[in-house]
Order: sequence, then structure tokens, then C-alpha cells
Amino acid sequence: MTETIYTPVLRDVTPTGIARIRLNSPHISNGLNVVTLKALHEVILSCHADPEVKVVLLTGEGRNFCAGGDVHTFESKGDGLPDYLREATAWLQLATAALFQLKVPVVTAVQGFAAGGGGLGLVCASDIVVAARSAKFFSGAVRVGMAPDGGSSVTLAQLVGLRQALRILLTNPTLTATEAAEIGLITEVVEDDDLITRAETIAEELAAMPTLALSATKRLVWSGVGASIEERLPEESRTVSELSGTADALEGLRAVIERRTPRFVGR
Repeated sequence: MTETIYTPVLRDVTPTGIARIRLNSPHISNGLNVVTLKALHEVILSCHADPEVKVVLLTGEGRNFCAGGDVHTFESKGDGLPDYLREATAWLQLATAALFQLKVPVVTAVQGFAAGGGGLGLVCASDIVVAARSAKFFSGAVRVGMAPDGGSSVTLAQLVGLRQALRILLTNPTLTATEAAEIGLITEVVEDDDLITRAETIAEELAAMPTLALSATKRLVWSGVGASIEERLPEESRTVSELSGTADALEGLRAVIERRTPRFVGR
């Protein structure tokens, strides 16, 4: 009998260019440890290097998207926990930074819990987040004597505002999907049975759009967070000028004039 090899993070690419990244540890609610975080970072880097990838769709297998850190592994380290967490948080930082730096949009589908620096951090690092109506979100770091990580101490405030971020990180409320959408933490809420279908639909729509324009827009928005409008206006102008000379921009203009669906080629 052939032994099944456990892979903590799965990746495949559809014919339309959607890289489906799946956290694959449902037995621990997709809790993150060093092994999983290394694998996640490697998979995200593979998307950077793959010219066929137009969109990333991030999901978690099982009942929960990601319950944060793998607390059982953490507890087993005893006195060695600080050193282990130093390594784990370094890999988490690399993984979330790689998501920000991806040239393609990241669509994330959340079911069950998105918690801790892992679950909440990955949500905050995504471009579009669709959540099942029964999904829950919380930080949880302070209540176990730790601090938020995965970039959430910075990105959460940028998404929901300073006061809401402090409330979430300090008092650790469990937010419903509806509450998360109302404060801007996530993009939209759908019925549980419609989660993957809706996330895939958004990913397909993005995959059909001009990739250079999507990449430039994502870069402008994320790099502009915290900057003044005056600082960003020259960069916007330069980007628009560059895009205007691409084949996709010309095709888009022609399609509008000819009242037809554009056929983008990614150039």
C-alpha cells in the first residue's frame, strides 16, 4: 500500500490562471507552525515566479480557515517556546509580506474561524475577502499573553481605523462576518453554501481582466497607504502613462468603441 504524504499547503493552477492555495491541516483547524509557514511561503513565492498565474485564491480545508498558531506545537516546546516563536513569526512575516508583494490580486475565502496572527493576519494581507455568514474573526493574542503578529498590528488599523483596531486587538471580541464587513475588515458576506462558488467567481472575473492594470492598481493602493495624496499623484500619473501604451489598454479602448467584450492578453 502506498503511504499518503502529508502536504500542509496545497497549490494548483486552473487553465484560466487561478492559483488555488489551500491550507491543508484541518485536523488542527489549519493552525500555523514552522513547517506549515515555510510551505506557505514557498507556495506564495512559486506564484511570484509563475507567469501563468493571474489571481491567487486562498482557502483553508475543513471547518475553519485558520485558527491562528498551532497551539499544541507551541505548548510542546516548553522553555524553547521563545526561540520557536521567533522562527515561526519570522516565517509568518515572510509569508504575509509575499502576499502583499504579489503582482496579482489575492482573493481569500473564510469559513469558520480566522483567528490570531495567522488567520487574521492572512485576511488583512488579502485584497478581496469573502466570508461565509457563519464565519468568525478575532485576534486572541493578548488573551494568551502574546501580541498580534502577521502584520495585523499595522494592517488592521489601516483597514478598520485606529479605534476599531485597538478594540479588536485589546479586548478580543469575536466578530461575526456581518460585523467584520460593516467595519471594513472583509469585502462581503455570503451564505455558507455559496462561499467557494462566490470566491471562485470573483477570481475568474479578475483573471479575465488586464493583468498589468490589476497589478499596477494593487501596487498603487497598497503603497499609498499612509502616504499623502500629494506624494502619490506623480506615481499615479506615471503608472497611467505607462499602461496607456500596453496592448491591453488599446484593446480595452477599442472594445468600448466597438461595443464588444475585450480580449486581454496580459501585455
